[in-house]
Amino acid sequence: MRYLHTMVRVHNVEQSLHFYCDLFGLVEIRRHESERGRFTLIFLAAPGDVDAAKQKAAPCLELTYNWDPETYTGGRNFGHLAYEVDDIYATCQKLMDNGIVINRPPRDGHMAFVRSPDGISIEILQKGESLAPAEPWASMPNTGAW
Repeated sequence: MRYLHTMVRVHNVEQSLHFYCDLFGLVEIRRHESERGRFTLIFLAAPGDVDAAKQKAAPCLELTYNWDPETYTGGRNFGHLAYEVDDIYATCQKLMDNGIVINRPPRDGHMAFVRSPDGISIEILQKGESLAPAEPWASMPNTGAW
């Protein structure tokens, strides 16, 4: 057995790709459009997983866009996505500078939580050892459910 991908449904492809690729740093690996099924699948990978994702189709995040409008609730039902980053403070700062709320700031230099435009909870973990506590993160309160 091997892990392939996590699928999340999205409402707006452009908004989601801006978040996941432009702001969060994931890379689009492949895309599948189904006229008959009326959906688009977009597979993304973390920069450190691009080669594996291209060669083995995993590990990926699959964004599913259904062409016919639907209401999705309970995005947190499945849990959360988790990504390891080189600098948790820089990652959170970039997200925050672009209007993304840091729901659980990286006060400990190790872990933070944000939400995608579709309400998907994303855990951000510092690669290797935790960074030393630093402001403004060390004293920043939680801003919502994560």
